[in-house]
Amino acid sequence: QVQLVESGGGLVQPGGSLKISCAASGRRFDNHAMGWFRQAPGKEREFVASIDWTGRDTDYWDSVKSRFTISRDNTKNTVYLQMNSLEPEDTAVYHCVAGGSPFSTAHDMRVILPSYFWGQGTQVTVSS
Repeated sequence: QVQLVESGGGLVQPGGSLKISCAASGRRFDNHAMGWFRQAPGKEREFVASIDWTGRDTDYWDSVKSRFTISRDNTKNTVYLQMNSLEPEDTAVYHCVAGGSPFSTAHDMRVILPSYFWGQGTQVTVSS
């Protein structure tokens, strides 16, 4: 059974930092892109960031591009999201995603496919 388990969410003040992680089990994703989406209350799920199988190609939503950094460790089957200069608008449940076509680009992950595997999500709240 494939599982993606996020961790590291929590409450942080505006301007603060947080690093969330997602560990995959049940299959390897060494040859697949991995990424993050988020969903705030009353809003659609939106793309945040993604990284290709090599770790060298990344893609970011415009509003987070200069503040967030995605990375991965294929030896641990894990993807990370370092979030700096957090804003109240970043408050959401952050979901890890993996899969799609092998060797796809980071940008390809913006389109949600039925073949994606999803984590349950981790809550990130930015508030003073």
